[in-house]
Amino acid sequence: MPRVAVATAGFAAMLNMYAPQAVLPLLANEFGVGPASISQIMTVNALAVALTAPFTGIVADVLGRRSVIAVAMVLLIIPDVMMAFSDSLEALLFWRFAQGLLLPPIFAVSVAYIGSEWPAGEATGVTGYFIAATAFGGFLGRMLTAVLAEPFGWRHALFAQATITALCAITIIALLPRERNFVAATTLAASLRQMVKHLRDTRLLATFCVGFGIMFNFIAAFTFIAFVLAAPPFNLSAAAIGAVFVTYLISLVTTPFAGRLVKHFGRRNFGLIAIGIWICGILLTLVPSIAVIVLGLALFAGSGFLVQTCCQSFVATYVREGTSSAIGLYVTSFYIGGSFGGLAAGLLWNVWGWPGTVGLIVAMLVFMGAMIRYAWRAA
Repeated sequence: MPRVAVATAGFAAMLNMYAPQAVLPLLANEFGVGPASISQIMTVNALAVALTAPFTGIVADVLGRRSVIAVAMVLLIIPDVMMAFSDSLEALLFWRFAQGLLLPPIFAVSVAYIGSEWPAGEATGVTGYFIAATAFGGFLGRMLTAVLAEPFGWRHALFAQATITALCAITIIALLPRERNFVAATTLAASLRQMVKHLRDTRLLATFCVGFGIMFNFIAAFTFIAFVLAAPPFNLSAAAIGAVFVTYLISLVTTPFAGRLVKHFGRRNFGLIAIGIWICGILLTLVPSIAVIVLGLALFAGSGFLVQTCCQSFVATYVREGTSSAIGLYVTSFYIGGSFGGLAAGLLWNVWGWPGTVGLIVAMLVFMGAMIRYAWRAA
């Protein structure tokens, strides 16, 4: 049951974060703005997550992880509902920002919970299940919104999202047990000192850079590929674009095996292999064929989630004190990457279109490979 509960937390967090992504072209038409402007819907959410994550870790290290996760899940229902009532882009952006503030207490603290409640030998495998659940949440968020938006409108789609969030909150409260191995920091100041200590660890800092790149790439790729598919020669509908995000589900097959693969190849070697596959995947999206683009996105998503599993399990098991704050710092770097990914890709899109975005992603992947070579030696 604990595995189901933490998987539900990951599912709910990503469901909420990615729900609007497949209908961005539809929202751009409704609010009369271009791709770079409407992409702020993704950017402000990622920025809010980045701002909250390290402080979430500090609070969780004092108050306890289960309590923080459960309270955040209940509060998340509020912005979910209010987004559906938004009558302007500004209002929608405000509630997307508020929504983002509540995601780290769910996502980041769940990873810290896994790191402390399962033995190190099992933590990578459990993290794999958690990441698979986040992938399914990201897929369902996009697909559900896309499918419901055309016949019923995007507001009803967001109401459906809020309903699922409420059901997830009930599940977590019912199934997530209190921590057995949690050692609380005595004060917020003590937890803050632990966080500062993490910032002096160069292997952690390099891993945070990898996390930055993961979300940078995902936001850049999956935000702007929607505009590629909505334009000629493809002219896909919102529902059809949502169906393309089924590529996220490849991680349901791959990530549960991440623990075994890391043991076999070693974390660093396996991470570098995944980076190589990731580069191949994004390059395939340059081919003007739906089938090849879908294949490329499947390789892109599958390898990306494997790197994410390696990152999170490394932080959760490498850090011995102040795990929640370490995970919080990782999540901050992860979602700052998302903010910059949307912004930088939007600027390049206006000048060079999709090829410029692909070039940006490849450059980031090369940088991530260099960080992996340094951070995960003997890991």
